[in-house]
Amino acid sequence: MREFGYHKAHDVPGAVALLGADPDARFLGGGTNLVDLMKSGVERPARLVDVRELPLDTIESTGDGGLRIGATVTNSDLAAHPEVRRSYPALTQAVLAGASGQLRNMATVGGNLLQRTRCGYFTDVTKACNKRVPGSGCPAVEGEHHNHAILGASAHCVAVHPSDMGVALTAFDAVVSYRTADGAGELPLADFFYLPVGDTPHRETALPAGALITHVTLPPAPVAARSRYRKVRERASYAFAIGSVAAALDVRDGVVREARLAFGAVASRPWRARAAEAALTGAPADAASFAAAADAELAAAEPLPDNAYKVTLMRNLVVAVCTELAEEAAR
Repeated sequence: MREFGYHKAHDVPGAVALLGADPDARFLGGGTNLVDLMKSGVERPARLVDVRELPLDTIESTGDGGLRIGATVTNSDLAAHPEVRRSYPALTQAVLAGASGQLRNMATVGGNLLQRTRCGYFTDVTKACNKRVPGSGCPAVEGEHHNHAILGASAHCVAVHPSDMGVALTAFDAVVSYRTADGAGELPLADFFYLPVGDTPHRETALPAGALITHVTLPPAPVAARSRYRKVRERASYAFAIGSVAAALDVRDGVVREARLAFGAVASRPWRARAAEAALTGAPADAASFAAAADAELAAAEPLPDNAYKVTLMRNLVVAVCTELAEEAAR
């Protein structure tokens, strides 16, 4: 690990100024991803700016009925919050599916969104990787890619984003607030992550340089109160997804009035399933409609030889989760 400096920030403007003064610095939240990458040599910051003690650790109701979540709220506190559990149960389920209790106690909301891919070529500095060294190639395309992207990928990168939390937040139209030296800004989570197009797969988010995430806001979404997150993985616990779905349905008189769907572990960002949502809206709440909606979204899939199974997996996952929600609504 490279030797680095350490500074504890005491306010948001001070934290932003410290990073602005040193472009080779990084913000440190829980460190559950960053520190691992420093140990492997993938990340080599000259300085860490510790933001854990900034006043960004609360969850508050907004005036319109949504939630404002501070960036340093821990995953454990987010999952346990009564209003999250009541109004956005899929978010609680996603967080609890994401890691062990020890990691959830450390990991933060802002850090969760900024975690890097777990692609083995990215985390091994002896291998080529366009995310680490642009232009060096993506060996996963011809190599090990069984858990890689089937949507939105390119010849430059086929890695997937590992966040479970981000999938649920994407389904419910979350907005990311940030602060830079020039002031405050915000990004809808749907626009937050870049796809690996062109020759810039190393650019992963639309955050301006030196930006500090301060909050994530969930707008009011009555449909989210009846939602589920389902994660499929290769072992029973503490594993990254090979496919996941966050879903919410408003079903009345056997017809889907509103649908929210987002997929995980299929792209370099949490994937909002807009085509599936459109296909479901106004359709009968039955397995045939759910399968047709999944097919509408997955029609754009371009799997590689060893991850084509994800198309079938995601189709079955959508049908299973939506069927459970429809049955619940009918009771």
